[in-house]
Amino acid sequence: MLQLFFTIAFSAAPLTLYIPPIRCLTMFVETMEEMGMEGRVYSRRVIIPRARIAWSRLLDCFFSSSPPPPRRP
Repeated sequence: MLQLFFTIAFSAAPLTLYIPPIRCLTMFVETMEEMGMEGRVYSRRVIIPRARIAWSRLLDCFFSSSPPPPRRP
């Protein structure tokens, strides 16, 4: 059992080298927060109004009371 413990412990030790230092991790998190804030501003200004227009046009097509245009022979 002790051999299994040491095998697992020493095989997991190199994985700790892949964890970045805290200062690099905070810079990464800060960058991701800034990108998220910029994305929210863009979606509020551009995507949401366009989606509303597209949705209203789609609903108008489905629920319009005017008859469809006549077909040409």
